[in-house]
Amino acid sequence: MDAYDEGSRGPQGPDGPAGTRLPEDSAQPPPPAEAPRPRTGVAALSPGYQVGAALALAVVAVAACVHLLMVFLSLAPANTVTKQHGKAIEEWVYPEFEQNWKLFAPNPLQQNIAVQVRAEVRMRDGGLRTTGWTDLSALDGAAIDGNLAPSHTQQNELRRAWDFFTATHAADNRPVGLRGSLSEQYLRRIVVMRLYRDDPTSREGVIRRVQVRSSTTNVQPPPWSSERISDKPVYRLLPWWSVTADEAAGGVR
Repeated sequence: MDAYDEGSRGPQGPDGPAGTRLPEDSAQPPPPAEAPRPRTGVAALSPGYQVGAALALAVVAVAACVHLLMVFLSLAPANTVTKQHGKAIEEWVYPEFEQNWKLFAPNPLQQNIAVQVRAEVRMRDGGLRTTGWTDLSALDGAAIDGNLAPSHTQQNELRRAWDFFTATHAADNRPVGLRGSLSEQYLRRIVVMRLYRDDPTSREGVIRRVQVRSSTTNVQPPPWSSERISDKPVYRLLPWWSVTADEAAGGVR
């Protein structure tokens, strides 16, 4: 009986009776702690030296910004700041940091120039009527304002025509050089076309003559400036131009 009992138990192993395995110990040893990396640069300094380094960097940054601003003002066109602090700018820049170039070429305009026109119109009943002044530049500005994709004509046609005229005419409106008459013809055709399109009186008759003038107004300085500039417009009045037959008949509409 005892032998039977012992035989029925089966062989004993290190893990217990046959067919039975003791649970393994799942605990793993913790990984070794990673050594802290050594600090470099400003972070390696003590707190007192870190404050000193930060102050030094701030001073260098401010000095660099001031230097760039002074050089910029020395290259920029004359403006309110350079008029008030021109001596300080020159003392900073010259002679060590003198620059032999200009920031803008040509200088940006500091005036608003508007091109205006009026016409003498032969009405259908045979009478002549002179229109009021039509501000073509204001019409272009209104068409551009809020327009995400304004046309090249709206932006440049009238302005370039007026620049062409002033570049080829003296102050007394007499042409200078061979292109003077061409600039007159170009400007006249543009204003006639615009009058037929934008002026109701011109559309009711036939334009016989046109007169162009420019209105120049100075751009006012900022509110914080003590500079005072006249805000009254200055007009340049051109003589009356006769309109050719093809222009009067609408050949440039």
